[in-house]
Amino acid sequence: MSERKMGANKPEISELGRVQDRMTFLYLEHADVNRQDSAIQVTDQRGIVCIPAAMVSVLLLGPGVNVTHRAMELIGDSAMAVVWVGEQGVRAYAHGRALNHSSRLLQAQAKLVSNQRTRVAVARKMYQMRFPDQDVSGLSMQELRGKEGARVRSVYHKESRKTNVPWNRREYNPDNFESGTPINQALTAAHQALYGLSYSVIVALGASPGLGFVHTGHDLSFVYDFADLYKAKISIPVAFEMTAKYSQDEDLAARTRLAMRDAFRDGKLLSQMVTDLKNLLNIDDCQDGADLFQLWDDKLGMQKMGVQYHDVTAGDDE
Repeated sequence: MSERKMGANKPEISELGRVQDRMTFLYLEHADVNRQDSAIQVTDQRGIVCIPAAMVSVLLLGPGVNVTHRAMELIGDSAMAVVWVGEQGVRAYAHGRALNHSSRLLQAQAKLVSNQRTRVAVARKMYQMRFPDQDVSGLSMQELRGKEGARVRSVYHKESRKTNVPWNRREYNPDNFESGTPINQALTAAHQALYGLSYSVIVALGASPGLGFVHTGHDLSFVYDFADLYKAKISIPVAFEMTAKYSQDEDLAARTRLAMRDAFRDGKLLSQMVTDLKNLLNIDDCQDGADLFQLWDDKLGMQKMGVQYHDVTAGDDE
């Protein structure tokens, strides 16, 4: 008797939702996560909801979440990125799974970051995105950092004046979220959501979150690089807006995450991130498929796999 297979069949890569077409992120805490056919089943004190696994980009799992083996099997098959985070999303503890089966972006990233000239070029390209009306091609990394610092301070003060939220400086304690001022709590929640989305795009396309061009030495260095491109436009304004409305609300962080979700959806940020990432790594197109799976040769270039090669050093009589 054949063994009965539970649930839906494992989907082919071509059947999965593309990263730019997926929901941005879903944050869960104090809930049980299971599998119902091809959906992630989430159960908490409010009830049960089923979420199509192939349509979620990244799942942020907070404290109190219990995940079954069946759920993780579906998450892996659906190439949903998962990030285990701390309370209020302050820390990222672990992550896993990429949507793309090609190493094309990873190879391009490793090549660019391993050469000082190309690494600086990519870093300048990142800063150029922040200063579209200025030429930063001749600035050193030190000069670029100073210029960026002044820009971010200006953004903070601008949003403070716009929302009437008092602002002194950015500070937070990773071990004590509640010790921060309301605006700093909101900024932490907003930035963490942006990190989660940035991470999901990076790993879904097959790049490395650890190979940063500006940040370095951390397994999420490139995530910080990439997220910094969008803070001034997305997470900082959202944090100030939510603080202005809900500074006395104990659910300020939760409201900020919801506002970030809406900002991601309304601004089509996910699709923009995919385009920006490929542009930064000088990739015109990135496709999945077995045709990208090849053998490397130091003299002949890429060779086909799945071919029975012959010993070229052997004699004709063999």
